[in-house]
Amino acid sequence: MIDLRSDTVTRPSDEMREAAAGAAVGDDVYGEDPTVNELEARAAELLGKEAALYVPSGTMGNQIAVRAHTERGQEVLLEEECHTYKWELGGIAQHSQVQARTIDGGDRGVIRPEQVHDGYVEGDDHRPGTGLLVLENTHNARGGTAIAPERIDEAARAAHEHDLAVHLDGARLFNAAAALDAPAARIAREADSVMSCLSKGLGAPVGSMLAGSGEFIERARRIRKLMGGGMRQAGIVAAPGLLALENRDRLHEDHRRARKLAAGLEDAPGLSPSEPETNIVLVETDDPAETVLEQLRERGVAGSAFGEHTIRLCTHWDIDDADVETAIEVASSL
Repeated sequence: MIDLRSDTVTRPSDEMREAAAGAAVGDDVYGEDPTVNELEARAAELLGKEAALYVPSGTMGNQIAVRAHTERGQEVLLEEECHTYKWELGGIAQHSQVQARTIDGGDRGVIRPEQVHDGYVEGDDHRPGTGLLVLENTHNARGGTAIAPERIDEAARAAHEHDLAVHLDGARLFNAAAALDAPAARIAREADSVMSCLSKGLGAPVGSMLAGSGEFIERARRIRKLMGGGMRQAGIVAAPGLLALENRDRLHEDHRRARKLAAGLEDAPGLSPSEPETNIVLVETDDPAETVLEQLRERGVAGSAFGEHTIRLCTHWDIDDADVETAIEVASSL
């Protein structure tokens, strides 16, 4: 099966498996796992923050950030299609007891400064007020759009004018960095906290990094424990994460293959691909998306539904050029 459902399906390399087997470990809840400590220091450096925290998943990282930055009942400003709002089981309400005020970021999911100002609510005796702005880069639901650092800066500065904290969901931040030829730290510079996944295109089997100030990470560590994310000899899964951080340069290959895939599908009957900015190709379908996906799977190609007439195809390090060519041939023969 040529699995284009998501870059979350990647399998760890032999080198990662070996690193896991030989990792130096200790009890991370006591701060004694040397491999986790090394990973957190390296991630903080790459993300341009004072400190970082290893968490089991990107969703947990986002949820910890919301909890750490807000008070119960406050409003959180989020793009209406962003992952933290749409795909995390209403976690901000369940874990942090905050309300969502959504913003339409347009086709690319970019929140503008004036939208931040318009969405901000000052707390008083009747209204809880706004507590946080959440941004996303790349924007998954908008097709993996790589949002320029300047756009992140503008929205974050608008939030800071109201003394709002800013969290950046950077699950695929290193994809954005590769596409924009900008360091991840530059993109996240104005954010008070940032989450980035070690899995997906970087290939680690598990784990994400949450980074921010030292004080923020101290709060985040307590919340991670509360949410059940306090791991013990976690160096076994952190070791592949260290190797994953060195896979940043290879993301260009995923982006190239995504462009190749989209170009090859332009003439496929009943399919209208988007022009990808990173490793995600959204394809509009004449027939229902589920029907198209079933036909593809019967011929050995897997994708995912992203709407009634939209499918998502995602390149990653388990997909090579031959796989892309085969996927194009299969889709063109439907």
